[in-house]
Amino acid sequence: MVMEKVDAQEKVNEYELTVILRPELSEEKLTTAIENVKKFITGKGGVISDTKSWGKRRLAYPIKHSAEGNYILFKFTMKPNQNRELETNLRISEEVLRHLLVKLD
Repeated sequence: MVMEKVDAQEKVNEYELTVILRPELSEEKLTTAIENVKKFITGKGGVISDTKSWGKRRLAYPIKHSAEGNYILFKFTMKPNQNRELETNLRISEEVLRHLLVKLD
């Protein structure tokens, strides 16, 4: 029984995180925002395998008075118990319009 508990704590899941950042951010602030997400993930023991910038794209509908957004895709592994804190940080971030965290199989 104790062994199962240890295995559950050591388990890491693979995730895909899409973040839409404000379109008016300068290159410097955009880079800083991306680095902040990376630092949070790696600071919590996560390992980032890929980061892709899709650039500025038109949104399907306005979000916080913005018609465009900078799309960033992160692929990483992290312990499941860190998700809530990551999503809370993204939710309160001024630079982030929307985010979507998906657990991959």
